[in-house]
Amino acid sequence: MPLHLRLLDTDRSVDVAVLADAAPWASVARVDLADIGPALRLWSRHKHIAAARQRIAAAGDPRPALTFLGSGDFHHLAALLIERLDEPCTVLHFDNHPDWVRLAPHWHCGSWVNRVLALPNVQRVVTVGPCSADLENPGRKGGNWRALHTGRLVLFPWQHAPSRLRRRIADGPGHVWSDGRIHWRNLAERQLEDAIALVLDAIQTPAVWITIDKDVLPEREAMTNWDQGQMPLRALEAMLRAAGACKRIVGADVCGEYTPPRHRNWLKRFEAWRDQPARAAMDRQGITQNMQTDRQLARILFDACQGST
Repeated sequence: MPLHLRLLDTDRSVDVAVLADAAPWASVARVDLADIGPALRLWSRHKHIAAARQRIAAAGDPRPALTFLGSGDFHHLAALLIERLDEPCTVLHFDNHPDWVRLAPHWHCGSWVNRVLALPNVQRVVTVGPCSADLENPGRKGGNWRALHTGRLVLFPWQHAPSRLRRRIADGPGHVWSDGRIHWRNLAERQLEDAIALVLDAIQTPAVWITIDKDVLPEREAMTNWDQGQMPLRALEAMLRAAGACKRIVGADVCGEYTPPRHRNWLKRFEAWRDQPARAAMDRQGITQNMQTDRQLARILFDACQGST
């Protein structure tokens, strides 16, 4: 199956030339969003989302495509790609954070999963890898536990302690509820083959969209703007290969580059200061590692699409 490479150039953090020779792409394209990048970053008003949507549409719609988004601060732009799908699908989401906050703006990198769940063609979101504190007391933190209850959202932490939630919810593929807590089926506690089978069993549609935030990886394998998880790259690659072997991948996106947070909006500056760890802006070793990880993911996703049925 031919796969196209596309860059939403939000923050100049991705070198498309480095990725272009990672695989024999059907085409390589760049959508320039750098001028509105600061307005899109972290969260965005509807007018800037509308502008980004218009530019994506004007660039054409090669399917399937692998799209790089830049920093994880732009993960909500994945919804602009997923909303273009015209068939039932499951979104397979790799991330150190569930991105399910109901109290944040609708176009926010921490709430975009809720917007995707509202799309008519998305049957389910399966989130893999969180280790973050976002899963502590999710009821108080505004997490969309209702989506867990209905089964529209399935969540498999890589490793996390039980989460306090006084309201009873139905058990799901990734959790059981008892004694006021959600007890997670942590993937790190299983053999990798069993963990992969558990995740794939939760995908009920033949078509899958894959979305990856590299903060799911430990810091030795990526450097991002956010606190990072513990899922090894080898485990992520194995899951991508397995998904490609038994599902039809209709598109994918990757974010999680590092770019210094230079926000014009004071609310964004405060949010970045409060929620994001300090990084050395000129960490060349980290940037080089990011480029190597991008190339590996690009190649794995290309191969996974070739294995799609």
